[in-house]
Amino acid sequence: MEFVADFHIHSKYSRATSRDMDVKHIAEWAKLKGVTLMGTGDFTHHLWLQELKNNLEDLGNGLYKHKDIRFVLSAEISSIYSKNNRTYRIHNVILSPSFKTTEKINETLSRCGNLASDGRPILGLDAEELARIVFDIDENCIFIPGHIWTPWFSLFGSMSGFDRIEDCFGKQTEKIFTLETGLSSDPAMNWRISALDRFSLVSNSDSHSPSKIAREANVFDCELDYQAIREALKTKDKKRFLYTIEFFPEEGKYHFDGHRDCGVRFSPEETKANKGICPKCKKRLTVGVMNRVDQLADRPDGFKPENAIPFKSLIPLEEIIAESKGLKKGSVAVEKEYFAVLAKFGTELDILLRANRAELEKGLAPKVAQGVLRMREGKVTRLAGFDGEYGVIKVFGQDDQQQTGEKQLSLF
Repeated sequence: MEFVADFHIHSKYSRATSRDMDVKHIAEWAKLKGVTLMGTGDFTHHLWLQELKNNLEDLGNGLYKHKDIRFVLSAEISSIYSKNNRTYRIHNVILSPSFKTTEKINETLSRCGNLASDGRPILGLDAEELARIVFDIDENCIFIPGHIWTPWFSLFGSMSGFDRIEDCFGKQTEKIFTLETGLSSDPAMNWRISALDRFSLVSNSDSHSPSKIAREANVFDCELDYQAIREALKTKDKKRFLYTIEFFPEEGKYHFDGHRDCGVRFSPEETKANKGICPKCKKRLTVGVMNRVDQLADRPDGFKPENAIPFKSLIPLEEIIAESKGLKKGSVAVEKEYFAVLAKFGTELDILLRANRAELEKGLAPKVAQGVLRMREGKVTRLAGFDGEYGVIKVFGQDDQQQTGEKQLSLF
């Protein structure tokens, strides 16, 4: 059975998260997007855990159900700790096969810090020790270093990470078989590092609001069963783990280097030419994902390992509609058209991935159909994100924008 999974999200109990990130709305939006399996997020928070118990049906196979949507128990832990006279900030995602295992994890971690403070708790716990605790409780847990290239909070982050996974996780490294690439990198960038070849690279939305679900996700063809999914990831089985759904990595908030306050956006080459210093404020630049990959890479750009899991780069449908109309995301007209076309096609991923040209041209406005087809062909322009500011991916050029503007004006 082919299905889409988004393992990493947050609940309404995490900071800067929509109040609609509850079971009901997560399930509703998962269905709209075309996702079958969702991570719950935030199982370490006692109030959210109780909501999960009240709203999810145990399927007896490590997964849970709310209406048509399956769930897997998941949480993200932020570890901030000192090691070898340096401070590290690492985020890790944990998938648990049962409430029983989850409760044991929570009981142990509650001795290390206040789990009730936030849906994604901050613990002064070494990442290696966190992994040991989780695996000692249940070796069937899936432990995923989160968004591994993000500068401030990740395994390889330029500001607070390591150069080698073994330096972070020590003896626990061999038990880890999955890494999350994050919005600012795609699998092709990670293929440049030979040390990552054995890991399954997953992509998730890290969503803080329902509409962001599945902006990145994973596509499987296996049983909807926790152990089947775990085995597909552990063995990196290309027949069962089919591909990942990705942002164009330039759209991520940390793809390039720079200083947001100074409006300085640099490629790795420009950063090197400026010796890592912002030309405006003379402080050190925030080194982004592309630069960090360049630092650790032992292969040229374009290298593809034999066992690589494929990926497809998408632009959220709302962004394509907004650009086609010359309007901002979230505007009433864009939202109205978004839901209208979902009513025709079924799900967002049906439109972005599966509908053929004839179906798109019949069911979408001509310019939106053109945008989806351009996206599939990779015919996009890219303005890279930097220092916490999202990048911009466009499917229409300047001439298209002028025409769009003229058409919009002609309507009034």
